[in-house]
Amino acid sequence: MNHRPARTARRASASPLFTPHTRDRARRRADRQQLHSARNRARKAAPAPAHRRGRTDDQGPMPQYPASGRPGPASARGGKLSLPAHRMTTATVAGAYPFLAEGGLGAEGTYIGRDVHAEASFTFDPFALYGKLDGFTNPNVLLAGVIGMGKSALAKSFALRSVAFGYRIYVPCDPKGEWTAVSAALGGTTIALGPGLPGKLNPLDAPPQPDGVTAEDWASEVRKRRLMLLGSLARTVLGRDLLPMEHTALDVALDCVVTHAAQSGRTPLLGDIAATLNNPGLLDIAGGELSGRLGDAARDLAHAMRRLVHGDLAGMFDAPSTVVFDPRSPMLTIDLSRLGGSGDDTGLVLAMTCASAWMESALADPNGGRRWVVYDEAWRLMRHAGLLERMQSQWKLSRGLGIANLMVIHRLSDLLTAGDAGSRGRALAEGLLADCSTRIVYRQEADQVLAAAGLLGLTSVESQAIAHLNRGRGLWKVAGRSFIVQHLLHPQELALFDTDARMH
Repeated sequence: MNHRPARTARRASASPLFTPHTRDRARRRADRQQLHSARNRARKAAPAPAHRRGRTDDQGPMPQYPASGRPGPASARGGKLSLPAHRMTTATVAGAYPFLAEGGLGAEGTYIGRDVHAEASFTFDPFALYGKLDGFTNPNVLLAGVIGMGKSALAKSFALRSVAFGYRIYVPCDPKGEWTAVSAALGGTTIALGPGLPGKLNPLDAPPQPDGVTAEDWASEVRKRRLMLLGSLARTVLGRDLLPMEHTALDVALDCVVTHAAQSGRTPLLGDIAATLNNPGLLDIAGGELSGRLGDAARDLAHAMRRLVHGDLAGMFDAPSTVVFDPRSPMLTIDLSRLGGSGDDTGLVLAMTCASAWMESALADPNGGRRWVVYDEAWRLMRHAGLLERMQSQWKLSRGLGIANLMVIHRLSDLLTAGDAGSRGRALAEGLLADCSTRIVYRQEADQVLAAAGLLGLTSVESQAIAHLNRGRGLWKVAGRSFIVQHLLHPQELALFDTDARMH
């Protein structure tokens, strides 16, 4: 029986070639080429692995393991991998997963629109957030945006929708007359002031005496308010601070006018103050021996106060009020559109100062409930320190008075027009910004982004966002939390708030 020997596979191999250093360069190159050729012949002669049979070289390299995975027990298939549960706070999760959307401010409050990132409804109520949200220290709101981006519609939407929650709306200055239609739709009251109009306000009207306050203490409070008003008006007209003797002259003139008005049973008027300041002999007699010729010192002051009686504001604030404030009215607006068309804003500021003083009787009422006070087109008021002082006082007392102030401007840089760095006007304007826990920024021009970022402390992402926001979409900064909110309007609201009607 013949036995054939087992067939063995031939194996070709090649090992690295040792070339002594004594050979010249040409011989060593030839040896390396010979080694390379030997390796190629050995590779071609060797049989292909099982998983590569039937493939060509141009099909590319095969994976190291088949599609089913690594074979054997080392693959860990069929085993159980268990990890301990990991617990963390929501603050830590926000840092670990930074791309999660903001959780929102809750469902309590006025509906504003849609949170763009969270794809959820966005509601806001400064009175509901106060005391519940960390860092939310006051109910005041700053709203800034270029023309045509919908900031006025948002302010009016605040007013219209807040009435449903029992809030009242006060607009002490409406330089364009845009709030008249909103007030009429809500059944509110509008007072139009201007040359030739029948409406008149006496800023020296005494507000009603609150319960629990003695007559003597209330008389002292009323006197202080009247003196602050006269000082603000005088500083606005003069364009400077009052001198010490001018302060004394105002003080003496007010006491003299109030005494004569009380004897005749009527309310003092600004015309009485101007007439007294124009009577040097009466001032000297009323001031006494220590007055030091008040009549001569009050000459510029007398001319300044005369503008309120015989100048461009004649007939508006020098007569008894023709309107009695109704605390039950849902909305009160003061239309100053007759004064807002000229390039000089002094008349508008004087009128707003008088109107604000007249409205303080409603704001100081402890039983007045929660109220919104809207300062529309506030950029026109930034250059007048006297009015900024009155606004700052109202900002500081917002929590005690139960009011939320809404300041509407075009650019954040408008706050810088209040004065040079370090001036009192700049400090007052920056103080108003600091006392706003809510900042709403609609689109800003590219050259204004840097100023907005510096004043509000915006991040680079937020700064880039405010330069590309669409109409009705704004960046909301609420106590350090950021939201991109799309304001949504009902068709009836859109028709009521449309400030571009004449353009259509």
